Amino acid sequence: MNIFVCVKQVPDTETKITPNGDKSFIETSSIKWIMNPYDEFAVEQALLVKQANSAANVTVVRVGSAKDTEALRTAMAMGADEAILVEAPDNLDSYSIAKALKGAIEKSGKKPDMILAGKQAIDDDALQVPQVLGQMLNLPSVSVIVGFELASGKVNVKREVEGGALEVYEVTTPCVLACNKGLNTPRYASLPGIMKAKKKPMAQYSLSDVGVSDADRRIKYSDFRLPPEKPAGKKFDATDAAKQKEVVSQVVNLLRTEAKVL
Repeated sequence: MNIFVCVKQVPDTETKITPNGDKSFIETSSIKWIMNPYDEFAVEQALLVKQANSAANVTVVRVGSAKDTEALRTAMAMGADEAILVEAPDNLDSYSIAKALKGAIEKSGKKPDMILAGKQAIDDDALQVPQVLGQMLNLPSVSVIVGFELASGKVNVKREVEGGALEVYEVTTPCVLACNKGLNTPRYASLPGIMKAKKKPMAQYSLSDVGVSDADRRIKYSDFRLPPEKPAGKKFDATDAAKQKEVVSQVVNLLRTEAKVL
């Protein structure tokens, strides 16, 4: 069984983000990169399937800059067998990323039995790549899954919908599944796993190697800028009972004219 896991490398949530010089993306030189948290659930699910099927092979695939391979190394330290990196700008659009993932999977020479991914990336929140990849590969796709059971070449999955309800699907393999939190509990990479990860194979391709060109881009980004700073808050002294009515009137007036919440 060949299992592919699509992972993305994203800025740590505590990283201070600033636009780069030409405002075409964010400044990446001082960013601490981590594996996208939702992708951790996908890696863990792949490893759980591997535990039940020792012959399974888990390959993690990433599209992005080659200067830092933290996400791929983390996945291999958790237990993935090998990795594929498609070197590309970190601000590719969802369509280009999906096409690059498709090309990398095909170039590996392995027929996928299952492709797992996180439901979304925490940097752009696009929620598009797994579904686009499934369409490109002409495979059934289910997103936002919180339940997983594999039996006899079919996968029974549960997915969350609005209102807290669950939908249940029976999907034939191969398929593309986008994982949500609650599906499992991702393991921590052990020290032996970290050491082994350094020796595990990692193939590296360019965008042209996997059949992607600049003409494939559907979206190009420009004019990145930080949101305006919030104005300082206003304080009112209502300890004096004689002034409380006046203070309430001022607060209500500001809520109407400035905050516009009334």
